[in-house]
Amino acid sequence: MLKKGLLVSLVVLLAGVLLIGCGETEGTPDAEPGSLEGRYVGYSWRGEAGGTTLEEADRYIETILELDEDGIIQDAKMRFFVQVDGYWTTRQSGQAYVDVDFSVDPTPAVPGEDYEQGDSMFTVYTVDMMSLYTAAVDSDGTVAAAIVDPVLRYMHEMKFPADFDFDRTVGELTIGSGLAVPTTRTSGSGLIRPDNWDDLADNTLFDVSPWSHVLTDEGTMAGISDSSTVQELLEALGVEFVDGVPQEMDAVYGRYGLGGWDGNFNAIAEYLIGQDATEYTSLIDWSVERYSANIDEDNQFGLDTESGATRTVQDSIDGISGATVRLSRESTSYQRALVEAGIISEADVIIGRF
Repeated sequence: MLKKGLLVSLVVLLAGVLLIGCGETEGTPDAEPGSLEGRYVGYSWRGEAGGTTLEEADRYIETILELDEDGIIQDAKMRFFVQVDGYWTTRQSGQAYVDVDFSVDPTPAVPGEDYEQGDSMFTVYTVDMMSLYTAAVDSDGTVAAAIVDPVLRYMHEMKFPADFDFDRTVGELTIGSGLAVPTTRTSGSGLIRPDNWDDLADNTLFDVSPWSHVLTDEGTMAGISDSSTVQELLEALGVEFVDGVPQEMDAVYGRYGLGGWDGNFNAIAEYLIGQDATEYTSLIDWSVERYSANIDEDNQFGLDTESGATRTVQDSIDGISGATVRLSRESTSYQRALVEAGIISEADVIIGRF
């Protein structure tokens, strides 16, 4: 059996290893005096607020802007680089290795400070678990499926025998039912960080919070609700049914909603194209009081939260600059590209929470 480190490395290589160092790509303006036409690059990186340099960082965001002579954005790219086992790759690569052990019956993790992972059917190696879903069907018709929810940041696993009543509704897949089991915490930075499951026993992963809507607003599970059937949910995840019976298939996986990091960063790029960079000088409207109240004297956001302020800039309902993810660090990278273009100065840059 391959060791975990080797499997992670394989995932990185499948994603396309980028053997580059931080800061190798620079803005290359090539225009007449007074023109903004050119290519400009900006960065934000983990640890900047604590004194870490870009060259020392193990993850960073790069924004590349192509401007015309008037500063209208002609093209935009945003990439989130992470270092895995000594290799650079992008967080939004989306590649994963998924294996399923149908002999395992999933059990819930122990949440809270004394977290312990539960029994899981799935072995998953990927750069990032955000928005991941996966499903497989064994030769006897047993279905295994898992969804990483965006609020709790747990992987919820479902195991159904071939004779399960797939006309039962999604609303019955509550955390307390044993039908959708939160086995694995995929991140410690969930919006809700439960210390027990009793308080959420009557909730499904689709309604633990108003923000759970990102699961079903668009993409793979668009339109799925508590009244949908389990078969409709599994079909959305890629399971094929014939006369109500699930058909054998190897594990498939994908990213729901906008499509994980890749979808969100593409949405930001699409939003930026056509914008006037001389006027659109930040991805975030920092005049919003709950954001501005949390910017300190060093222009750092999210370090010392005042009453009524927030450490997170996010609006998953309407979106911010096209995205539904937290956006302050992405905005820093964008602003640094504008610094490169001479549109704003470094003193205008708000250093987001990485």
